[in-house]
Amino acid sequence: MRPDLDVIASLVPPGARVLDLGCGDGALLEELMRRGNDVLGVEISDDGVMACMGRGVPVLQDDIDQGLDDLADDAFDVVVMSLTLQAVHRPALVLREMARVGRRSIVSFPNFGHWRLRAQLAAKGRMPVSPLLPYAWHETPNIRLCSITDFEALARAEGLRVEQRILLDEGGSPVGGLAERSPNLLAAGVVYLLGR
Repeated sequence: MRPDLDVIASLVPPGARVLDLGCGDGALLEELMRRGNDVLGVEISDDGVMACMGRGVPVLQDDIDQGLDDLADDAFDVVVMSLTLQAVHRPALVLREMARVGRRSIVSFPNFGHWRLRAQLAAKGRMPVSPLLPYAWHETPNIRLCSITDFEALARAEGLRVEQRILLDEGGSPVGGLAERSPNLLAAGVVYLLGR
């Protein structure tokens, strides 16, 4: 699994009911199933749905930008959205829906405020590419460029409480030290555990 998915999996309690929005190929859910969790994925792409099915991961094909109307309030202990926030059209709606259907939410995303991205744009005048953002501007699924500071402001506006923030390096592994002092500048990515 990607290193950030290991971080996310470590935040999920054993036996929890888990919903993964934008679950991709289902790698995280497969690992969580192996650990005894009850899981469900939501994925929009045909390839992702087929990959989940191939792993034996239960999955719904749906567009999370339209909300989660088919899911009941508090149906899950944990709702995960890993490296998907920047690819949705309506992030505030998706965060509200996550809080409605789950007791806790885990959100990870690349930090577009990271110093390397700022330097690439300033020095070259071109949209940056990095290990967490490997796509050229014309091929990227990312439509909402957000920094740590931006996300925390949105979370507050939506009434969400940050219970834990884990900063990531460019490889997706946890980082501390100096990054803790200036996360918006020095963390390449982040994982949040949110409560209502």
